[in-house]
Amino acid sequence: MDAQKSIKKKHVRNDVILICALLLIAALGMVYLFVFRSGGNVVKVTIDGELYGSYSLSEDLEKEIYSGEDKSQINRLIIREGKAFVEYASCPDGICVGHRPIFRDGESIVCLPNRVVITVVTESGSDSPDVDIVA
Repeated sequence: MDAQKSIKKKHVRNDVILICALLLIAALGMVYLFVFRSGGNVVKVTIDGELYGSYSLSEDLEKEIYSGEDKSQINRLIIREGKAFVEYASCPDGICVGHRPIFRDGESIVCLPNRVVITVVTESGSDSPDVDIVA
């Protein structure tokens, strides 16, 4: 009987150690994402998967984004102080309006009813790929 209790205690202890290790790994991953992920420099707007426009995060901007077959759906994109957010949307739920401002590479704001996706990306200054010149 005592041997079964001892084995059960070992299993519980091992389970607790495993759960703590997984939580630690998850916490370290979140710290990495929020601390070490760089800020982007361009906001790309797509409607139905097609590029609508690209806008620099370094310049303040107010842009009306028209979508839908008759261009009656509206999202107002605001870029201010290096962050992008949606100030107004004609969609019924307004989730995109309540989204926090985005500025890190890979962050997005999505308005499903209007089929608008706003994503922060990092683009290099030149259009040509980096080439090392050997003399």
